[in-house]
Amino acid sequence: MTVPPEELDLAAAFPPADRDRWRELVKGVLRKSGAATEDTPLADVEGLLTRDSYEGVPIAALYTADDAVPGRPGLAPAPRPVRPGGEGLAGWDVRQRHADPDPAATREAVLADLENGATSVWLVLGAAGTPVAALGDALRGVYLDLAPVVLDAGAETEDAAAAFLALLGEHGVAEKAAGNLGADPLGLTARTGTAVPLDGAAALAVRCAREFPLLRAVTVDATPYHDAGGSDADELGAALAAAVAYLRALTDAGLGVDEAFAQIDLRLAVNADQFLSIAKIRAARRLWARVAEVCGAAEGTAARVHAVTSAAMMSRRDPWVNMLRTTVAAFAAGAGGADAVTVRPFDERLGLPDGFSRRIARNTQTLLLEESHLARVMDPAGGSWYVEAVTEGLARAAWERFTEIERAGGLAAALASGLVADRIAATWERRRADIAHRRAPLTGVSEFPNLAETPPERRPAPEPPGGGLPVVRYGQDFEALRDRSDAHAAATGARPRVYLAVLGPVAAHTARATFAANLFQAGGIETFAGPPEDFAASGAAVACLCSSDRVYAEEAAAAARTLRDAGAVRVWLAGTGSYDGVDDRVSTGCDAVAVLTTTLRDLGVSE
Repeated sequence: MTVPPEELDLAAAFPPADRDRWRELVKGVLRKSGAATEDTPLADVEGLLTRDSYEGVPIAALYTADDAVPGRPGLAPAPRPVRPGGEGLAGWDVRQRHADPDPAATREAVLADLENGATSVWLVLGAAGTPVAALGDALRGVYLDLAPVVLDAGAETEDAAAAFLALLGEHGVAEKAAGNLGADPLGLTARTGTAVPLDGAAALAVRCAREFPLLRAVTVDATPYHDAGGSDADELGAALAAAVAYLRALTDAGLGVDEAFAQIDLRLAVNADQFLSIAKIRAARRLWARVAEVCGAAEGTAARVHAVTSAAMMSRRDPWVNMLRTTVAAFAAGAGGADAVTVRPFDERLGLPDGFSRRIARNTQTLLLEESHLARVMDPAGGSWYVEAVTEGLARAAWERFTEIERAGGLAAALASGLVADRIAATWERRRADIAHRRAPLTGVSEFPNLAETPPERRPAPEPPGGGLPVVRYGQDFEALRDRSDAHAAATGARPRVYLAVLGPVAAHTARATFAANLFQAGGIETFAGPPEDFAASGAAVACLCSSDRVYAEEAAAAARTLRDAGAVRVWLAGTGSYDGVDDRVSTGCDAVAVLTTTLRDLGVSE
């Protein structure tokens, strides 16, 4: 009888892996595509496949033990603090956001959330949410000693904090209530452009430290930098600069270093870029540990991170896809080690979420916690050469942003001078170009649009404050084109149309006709196909030739003349190559927004 080995080597039947051999194989593939030549050195092959993130962190095609970062998963600086509870680790805080101006509706939604999986409340107050005067009504029936409440009142923070603290006194739960008063004067400056002093936040922190032992006063909300189009490093750098400014203000107000650290929470955005979002949360903990070390805080002082699924990635078009985006983002938040996670309802861009969308948002987290057991692992991404390398690169890039802001006089000065805005604007232009060229595709928006969709209707949501950093949405350029198409259809009874003039057999034109249809529909333009000679009867004014390169060489010029003679004001060609009568080409990597803008103008669709 054969005795099985003590260790099973699954790769025993294969030759040893060798990086240079991998490079040789990759070079062979790249030579076929024209990206490499016979003379390309093997050492340069990986660089051909490496891309840079928006903060300049290289994202390679292959990571090995050679890329390992010193340290062990779960140990200092800890990506996720050890939180014993039940089997394995306790789950993160499921925090639902509420911004309904109707206090009765808010109360009903808050209670439904807490009864069905949410563990804390994020309450927007003031002009952008529930009136501060109605705070008691909105929280009636909530056990404030059990459910932490996080306030977000903007310019009315001090009034909201006073009302909430009075409410805690009335309920007799001052020593048991947890949460955060949401003081964030620098975040308010970023949103509104109005300078706000820090002494009010410091006074609230001192009071919380003295009278409300489980309650914190300050939230460093970095989402305004993300919502303006900033990179992860821009967001982390600004968050760190704000946190350091608050630490100075709190210690100047009389708190000890440890007391000051204990009063601050971080709020970061996570999007559908799963691995970069995981790295962002892990990098935030690493950066916070470094600040704590420099400030002389107690060993083990850990960041408390509230991760919020990105508002910028949410689409108005095909909003159901937002469920998928937020699921990926919530997974990244959990895997990265967030202490609290908020999943935005899929219909948030349409107005105030309804009960169904809030339920889906809750259940997204419940599934990750209860069915996927994501929180039972201390550091799920720890030890991954890829994630560890990106975490390290992102932390270093964010530290550079932070020190740049500090050299400029701190975050308040950097906001006032335009330093932060200018850097974020440069990042946004790069991302915007990637979206326009569909290098960063948006399902249901720039790819696979559904022109027949009927979006759900929702009550209007209050307008958030503005005047500071801009608020962008990844799909805004494509959605603006779709809006023009909708307005045209409402005014004329028909959407703008492009005729796909197909050449040759079905096998020759199907791929490019499908590509062209998908592209034009992303701008709200209907497409229909047929031979060039049927264009005159179509009623269209713009045509796009679709076929293979071989067929184009034989028929494209003649087909373009046929289309011109039939009244086509512009002739596109799906593919590459120049042919008589063809104005321009549409192909993978083209500026889709520019193509669609030109086409709508040619079709007489007003802006």
